[in-house]
Amino acid sequence: MTASPQGPNLPFPPTPSASTVGRTLDESEHHWRIPPRRLPENGPHVVIFLTDDSGFSNLETFGGPVHSPTMTRIRERGIAYNRFHTTAMCSPTRAALLTGRNHHRVGAGVIAEFANDFDGYVGELPRSSATVARVLRDYGYDTAAFGKWHNTPITALTPAGPFDQYPTGLGFNHFYGFIAGETSQYEPRLFENTNPVEPPGGDGYHLTEDLADRAIGYIRTNRALNPDRPLFLYFAPGAVHGPHHVSSEWADRYAGRFDAGWEALREETFQRQKSLGWIPEEAELTPIQDGMQRWEDVPEDQRAFQTRLMEVYAGFLEHTDVQYGRIVDELEAQGMLDNTLLLYIGSDNGASAEGQAGTISELLAQNLLSTTVEEQIEVLERDYGGLAALGSPLVDSMYHHGWAWAGDTPFKSTKLVAAHFGGTRTPLVISWPAQISPDATPRSQFHHVNDIAATIYDVVGIEPPHAVDGVEQDPLDGVSFAYTFDDVHASGRKRTQYFDIYGSRGVYEDGWFACTFGPRMPWQRMGAKLSEWDPDQDVWELYDLTNDFSQANDLSEQQPSKLQALKDRFTMEATDNKVFPIGAAFYTSALHPEELRASRLREWTLFPGQIRIPESSAPKFTGGHSSQATVDVDIADGASGVLFCVGGLAGGFTVYMNEGEFRAEYNTLGVYRYKARSEGPIPTGRQQLGVRLAFDEANPRSPATLTLEVGGIEVGSVRVERPVPAGFTASETFDVGCDLGSAVSLDYHERAPFPFTGTIERIHVRYV
Repeated sequence: MTASPQGPNLPFPPTPSASTVGRTLDESEHHWRIPPRRLPENGPHVVIFLTDDSGFSNLETFGGPVHSPTMTRIRERGIAYNRFHTTAMCSPTRAALLTGRNHHRVGAGVIAEFANDFDGYVGELPRSSATVARVLRDYGYDTAAFGKWHNTPITALTPAGPFDQYPTGLGFNHFYGFIAGETSQYEPRLFENTNPVEPPGGDGYHLTEDLADRAIGYIRTNRALNPDRPLFLYFAPGAVHGPHHVSSEWADRYAGRFDAGWEALREETFQRQKSLGWIPEEAELTPIQDGMQRWEDVPEDQRAFQTRLMEVYAGFLEHTDVQYGRIVDELEAQGMLDNTLLLYIGSDNGASAEGQAGTISELLAQNLLSTTVEEQIEVLERDYGGLAALGSPLVDSMYHHGWAWAGDTPFKSTKLVAAHFGGTRTPLVISWPAQISPDATPRSQFHHVNDIAATIYDVVGIEPPHAVDGVEQDPLDGVSFAYTFDDVHASGRKRTQYFDIYGSRGVYEDGWFACTFGPRMPWQRMGAKLSEWDPDQDVWELYDLTNDFSQANDLSEQQPSKLQALKDRFTMEATDNKVFPIGAAFYTSALHPEELRASRLREWTLFPGQIRIPESSAPKFTGGHSSQATVDVDIADGASGVLFCVGGLAGGFTVYMNEGEFRAEYNTLGVYRYKARSEGPIPTGRQQLGVRLAFDEANPRSPATLTLEVGGIEVGSVRVERPVPAGFTASETFDVGCDLGSAVSLDYHERAPFPFTGTIERIHVRYV
């Protein structure tokens, strides 16, 4: 690093006066090299709270239905922003937040799983854009991250690394959380620093509470051992991204609250937003969009299912806000709160419509598997105990897109739409009692998540370094908004900002916004066939944001020259930031899934003790990958336990024994379960077991036949009519000899991790 308060080109750290060295110890003088302090004496602590998939209008602080005591508490002690924006998607938003650069510039044009080789979509943060944690650490901050980290290539999630794209490789001294887009709140797949760890578990365990416990512990350690060092704490729990997991104690607080449906909720929220002064009096409520279902069209016998999904979500969101409050309580107890710059970012994008029609298995949508609501309700009743299972570990539920739309009041669209503020706009609340006077009037300057780093540097008194670790740094794209702290009416300093996610795109310039929706409707399987989509034919919209808070009035036909000027501006910004080709995020996610950044192996030899292998690096049992597995094993009488498995209760494939019987189950996302088993116990002693999964065709949706063999002789089989096309889960793993995390099969989930009681010598898997 070559930066200091004296200027960005001075050597760092400065060389202290050396000890006097003589020929002998007696002739020498010893002086400890104490590095000089590089921050002001009262430099603030910095704490960021980042919720996942919460909408602009979910929280009651800003007119929504969900109780949010912590957000309200912080707002009453600080200031709030009602024109603050994200990228419309999680990995890109987090990359922009942490680096202060635009998301494509740092290779995060799409989530880490769908990275490809186009420059803006490579999925690795470049050394030329050091994170704010990396910079603050070298200025004397203790740095720690807790929760969701969704910016590490999936090929690096093995014990072999590399670890340079883990949080600890990008500036954080400590990390505790999960490295994926989502995980179970009850059986999460966790990492501590770079090491896979198992959650403490126990009755009543919940990941968000665990994360808060760990963050509080870190604060105490910082105060006990390094009281002279300021703290940078990044707390991004992964809640309330799906799966929506919270106990009935929290969900029941909202029983009956949503029985009138999403349109009614949206109307109520809109009126409260105005009465609170959160949105302008002249703001308009935008109508329901094409392809969205109206509440009146939901059959009566499905409404209890749909409202319970929203009750679970609301309870989950309140629970999350309360965990933030526990951390704020600790900061106050430690005497740190007054001098803490606390940023509570309402969400990393708009509320998510990826649950589409409401579901017990959210990855059905990501796998483009269609099931009816009736079918899912039937499975819920048959296998999981009915509505009481929603929010529990048994299902990975996700609410109807109508609730997401209501959570983004008064805007159009939802998460994954960068053209409309329903996908990008989120509340931001800031408190710093030592420097910021409370003010109830919303700040309405247009700002973006890439402005966070610049604001922190401005507040702390750091000039962004010219080089870090010998690598010349990219200029920041962000603009500090510290100028708004004391002046609610200050003229906005953010003149231009582009947006692009999945071909949905737009550009802001000096109060105007031009945008186009692109091909994707998150609330439906696909808005158009990608093969038929031509970005050059997309229809653009134009909005005067000075007079149109909610993008309610499209002026494209009235002002074609203004629209063209902004389209030209988008082209310039997109070129500079590596956005092109438009739609590149679809390359691996939809058009060429065979080129996903994953293992290129076609053959594996695995041994006992090999666990927590990411699904991306393990043998695939999805998407038309026919395979033959052989298990060399010594079977004891009545042997039970898992031989190998991948995935979890929400979807996976497991091969196991139960009281001497040889079994396998193909679990298609918790909805369809295909089971093969031997007729009675198989012979004991040394055996070679065979597992053959033969797809009828080499395509992702082809049915398959699952066959079990002992010594080359078939002992059981089943047809897998609806296999998983792409992936079983977001974070569950491949394990040998046990089933860690949630259990793939309901037949043994109460006995998980169900370790094998015999002896596995080796497992060999190859594609055929």
